[in-house]
Amino acid sequence: MSKDPLDDYLLPHYIHKSNWLRAAVLGANDGILSTASIAVGVAAAGSTRGALILAALAGLVAGALSMAAGEYVSVSSQTDIEKADIKREQQELEEMPDLELQRLAQIYESRGLKKETAMQVARELTAHDALGAHVRDELGINEVSQARPLQAALASGASFTAGAVLPLGVSVFMPVEGMVYYQYGFAIFFLALLGAMAARAGGAGITKAVVRITFWGTAAMALTALVGHLFGVNV
Repeated sequence: MSKDPLDDYLLPHYIHKSNWLRAAVLGANDGILSTASIAVGVAAAGSTRGALILAALAGLVAGALSMAAGEYVSVSSQTDIEKADIKREQQELEEMPDLELQRLAQIYESRGLKKETAMQVARELTAHDALGAHVRDELGINEVSQARPLQAALASGASFTAGAVLPLGVSVFMPVEGMVYYQYGFAIFFLALLGAMAARAGGAGITKAVVRITFWGTAAMALTALVGHLFGVNV
């Protein structure tokens, strides 16, 4: 495909990354946070290194499978809804084409086109691809927003695993004494790095993303450590 000469002058857009980036960031964030929180809770209860590693490893495996399965099911539900709406729209186009043409014209008119221009655009797009025009402009479904269950599941599961490996490594290599502080410190560093990378990939502000992700990460681990300290039993 030849390069569009306008690409050299126009600023890049990032919305096409939204589906996989959302799933990947959510998975990695959950992997770091949930596994570190488990390790913090177990460490706060005064457990041994073996118990720490076992808890972190169990959290990694269970979390990765849960994230992948949950993402697949939820996005598949969205896909089913999209397919049902498209089928319903196709039926309406067959049964009441004039009404659907009017509806499409009203959509374009509401976006700022004059009534005559909106009708002309609606007629031309209907002649070219009636279903495609209604799916895109009436239902709001396009290539960017369209649900992709397998892609979302793989991104979530893989990114959760990548995130969870980090606090698992801390459980393996850092001294058991002071493990709560090691887990917290490394987790905040990992979360800040993830927030910065995600913001950069999506073209968003880095500082805001880092502050947001570290604040909620701190809150989650603090609560988990408190629970582990109050109800923990030495293992």
